[in-house]
Amino acid sequence: MKKIFSTRYLLTVAIIALVITGCKKTFLDEYNPSNRTTDNYYTTVTGYETLVTSCYPLLRDIAQVRIPTLNGTDMFSSGGWFGTIAFPSQTSQTGSPYDTYDIGLNSSLGELQSLWDLLYREINRCNAAIERAPAVVNIVDSVRNSRVGEAKFLRSLSLFWAVQQWGDVPMPLKETMDASLTVVRVPSKDIYTQIIADLNDAITKLPNTQAAAGRVTKNAAKFLLARVYLTRGWNFNGALGGTATDFNSALALCDDVIASGLHPLESNWNNLWPIHNKNPKKETATAASSVAVANASKEVVFAIQYANAAAYNGDANLSTSNGTIGNDLHTRFSGGPSGVAQEARTGTYNRWLPAHNVTWGAYRLFDPVMDARYEGTFNSVSYATLAGSVSLSSNKPYSQALTLTYASGDTTAVALPWNVDVSDVKMLGVNIPGGTKKYSVQSSIDLYWLGKATVGQQIADALGWGGPMFWKFFQPGITYGDGFSTFNDPLFRSAELYLMAAEAIVKGATGAKLGTADVYYNIVLDRALASNKGKSPMRATNPGNVLDPLTNITSYRATPATINIDMILDEYGREFLGEGNERWYQLKRTGKLIERATKFNGWTVWGRGGAQQIAAKHYLRPIPQGMLDNSSPRIEQNPGY
Repeated sequence: MKKIFSTRYLLTVAIIALVITGCKKTFLDEYNPSNRTTDNYYTTVTGYETLVTSCYPLLRDIAQVRIPTLNGTDMFSSGGWFGTIAFPSQTSQTGSPYDTYDIGLNSSLGELQSLWDLLYREINRCNAAIERAPAVVNIVDSVRNSRVGEAKFLRSLSLFWAVQQWGDVPMPLKETMDASLTVVRVPSKDIYTQIIADLNDAITKLPNTQAAAGRVTKNAAKFLLARVYLTRGWNFNGALGGTATDFNSALALCDDVIASGLHPLESNWNNLWPIHNKNPKKETATAASSVAVANASKEVVFAIQYANAAAYNGDANLSTSNGTIGNDLHTRFSGGPSGVAQEARTGTYNRWLPAHNVTWGAYRLFDPVMDARYEGTFNSVSYATLAGSVSLSSNKPYSQALTLTYASGDTTAVALPWNVDVSDVKMLGVNIPGGTKKYSVQSSIDLYWLGKATVGQQIADALGWGGPMFWKFFQPGITYGDGFSTFNDPLFRSAELYLMAAEAIVKGATGAKLGTADVYYNIVLDRALASNKGKSPMRATNPGNVLDPLTNITSYRATPATINIDMILDEYGREFLGEGNERWYQLKRTGKLIERATKFNGWTVWGRGGAQQIAAKHYLRPIPQGMLDNSSPRIEQNPGY
């Protein structure tokens, strides 16, 4: 026994020794045939350019985490209008925690974790580009300076988004090379100081124009700095170090970019968006031609690139079939067409996966006749894309022995403007008793049978439609389901400069070059009014109340006596609906989140079981659980979570 054991033991040891020896030579030793490392590659011009370019595509991922920045506001909710509006007595109705602000809004939410992780990945890439710049050899100084300015801009943008979401956050300014559990939350005011210093430095380094599409320019840095000063001036909870002079700084920067003449407003607001025919069966534009004008617009100060995938490849939605990385804006807002006589799974209307549903309050902020942005933002008609038929025999509560037939291109549903009086039942579809139209007719009053159905009543409407499609970002000619639009996502447009200037003036800024706050505001409005320039468009006085009398309307042309923060926020909403991931930040900045969300967003009013939950603590998001778990000592959670 002893002999056998000893022999086996020696044999085992010999085998282990042999394996270790073999592993040492073949598996465990690193072998780099090109001898390329980050330290020797990023010192070359080609390597450093690759490093800086890699800071851009991650913006795609960041910008596509829109739920924490759009939903739960006055403009957008995760759910549709059914539930709290139609049946407010049903306590079982529940909504997204981003809208209801209930106990579900906590550190475990995946979108918050994703946004945090992406922002800090971007910050680390930018830190590497900034730190490694001095070691690059044979690079032209002006190019080196520009690339450092670009990296400082992108780092500032990421820090700015983070500090608004979570308040005091970590602020790493050096490239992370090793793992560490130590996390230090930096006071918000210090983060703003750093952002402002970095952007001022970037402005001195960046050129007025860039040869490569999508790269940061001097005016882009000025634009972001104006927004940062404007935000700091409001001085959330007295924690940002802001003073009244910040509003003067914001105004001066807005005036400066406007005066540069490099980013004039488009004469036609619709030129900013993909060209598309609202009846897809009459479409003539291709995927490429539909975005050619919009992607070339000089009004855009800075955009996330999707049409130039070869230059900014990586990190976002990647099609395994063709390698294309693309924009998903056109698939993510409100609903699609009526389901009547529709082709299945084709690119005609493409694929609608709405994560952001426009509130009825948002619709009712527009004058549907005078304001070109209403028709430019929404498609209020749904068309058949093939021949089909529909029976109304199973409709509840109004069953009819009637079958309707449609040819391709026929109208199948219409969403009337909110200010159209539908007291004459003949205006409605035949799916409602007394209606005469061959298609469904929806309005803000009749949607989901408001006023026509009792609580808990079963509703089935074969002709029904959810409401207008959000059409602003739709790009025709895209293969069904891929979501890969080549429309460049405009983060900064010069129209916002005018509204930021108006906001700063309302907050006391002086020295405006164009006049009073209403002058700046009305420049944006008049472009939207087109042939109605100078007239007074009308909105609902109480936009969030769909049962308010249609005669209760208010002009949204500004005068020196009427211009105020709410009027400016309304105009931000109309002009930039769905753009730039800005709405939550605007309401946070101005301290209007609770007030406006509870006026416009039915789910926020509903809260949990009909009890409103939104509170002051919700001006900050909970620190994501992953950050809590991976920090030692454990990072402190925000108050109230």
